[in-house]
Amino acid sequence: MARPTNYSQERRDRDRAKAAKKADKLAAKAEAKQRGKSEGEVETTPEAETEL
Repeated sequence: MARPTNYSQERRDRDRAKAAKKADKLAAKAEAKQRGKSEGEVETTPEAETEL
């Protein structure tokens, strides 16, 4: 006889996979944002506010 399907476990597995995928996407997005910030980061001082 075949075992009955455990729907709650299947649901938990899908939710875990979905959460892991979302975490990977957020981490990649944060890394790309940090990388873009460090590459394009240029400190400019407005000329009117320079110390004399």
